[in-house]
Amino acid sequence: MAAGKFAEELRQTCAAIAAPGKGILAADESTGTIGKRFASIELDNTEENRRVYRELLFCAPQPIETHISGVILFEETLYQKTKDGKLFVDVLKSRGIVPGIKVDKGIMNIPGTDEETFTTGLDGLDKKCQEYYKAGARFAKWRAVLKIDVAKGCPSDLSIQLNAQGLAQYAAICQANGLAPIVEPEVLSDGTHTIEQCWEATKKVQAACVQALHDHHVDFKGMMLKPNMVTPGSTSGQKVGAIDIAKFTVSCLMTTLPPAVPAVVFLSGGQGEEEATMNLNEMNKLSGEFKRPWSLTFSYGRALQASVLKAWQGKAENLKAGQENLWVRAKANGEANLGKYAGGAGGAAAASSLFEANYKY
Repeated sequence: MAAGKFAEELRQTCAAIAAPGKGILAADESTGTIGKRFASIELDNTEENRRVYRELLFCAPQPIETHISGVILFEETLYQKTKDGKLFVDVLKSRGIVPGIKVDKGIMNIPGTDEETFTTGLDGLDKKCQEYYKAGARFAKWRAVLKIDVAKGCPSDLSIQLNAQGLAQYAAICQANGLAPIVEPEVLSDGTHTIEQCWEATKKVQAACVQALHDHHVDFKGMMLKPNMVTPGSTSGQKVGAIDIAKFTVSCLMTTLPPAVPAVVFLSGGQGEEEATMNLNEMNKLSGEFKRPWSLTFSYGRALQASVLKAWQGKAENLKAGQENLWVRAKANGEANLGKYAGGAGGAAAASSLFEANYKY
């Protein structure tokens, strides 16, 4: 078993993150990606501005810990401090929030494919995980990216297998070093595919990942899955409501994911803030044949931060406004985890799309 001496600690970490009414704030944007976010508000991408922004998030006066159970950090942020000299890791721990860390090094094209990709970062990962655990991280994330192009046979078997093996190796290394792995096989929403075609591709990808995790002796009770929701392609023209997205997504998981996994922490995949919350809410309202053993919750980046950035605008006088927007979205998604979100939080601004073609971070 990959978990070894950390088995019980890993399960406790996952249980804390999967607590009712809670989910993950993904604040692990790379330096380049957060630069794009800052460019949208005409803010320079300096280390100090990045620090100030993360302090806005983690030190919000509202009780965000009632709905945020974990935060994924970028490596820089893991070692950064507040203006008063307190490590962000310690700030989060003092609030009962589990610190996590993004450990992959981005994607590269797979030679001989139609620009399909695999994720890099396995070299030296064992040592890095030891360092991250010592620094206070208790879970990790690795993102694999797959695309659907039915006419070109994507995702190809090669892409599926390479990414499944990479995710499984990463997960085993993390568990051996005390970090609960989030396994993220993201099937992109880019394309003209239907929701039915997305279901088939997502099922195939998830099934391959589960088999690879088995092969690498990963403890399913000490990991989390971060999948895409099953949706039509962004340029398909197919109109599908939240209830159908919920049914397709949950039924896909029911065919692939072992019940031992404690939590499914969905990515938002460029959905608007309100859209991502409503889809999650509908999943948690399903009953009958859709009865499920896992917590279905959120691990949102853009879908928790878009309104925050717009309200903040990089200005000190807007700090409280940015924090209030974080609280609104955190509370909405916490309610969605319980299937009790009534809708409407954040108003019209939360309804705008956040889709970016071929999203990289």
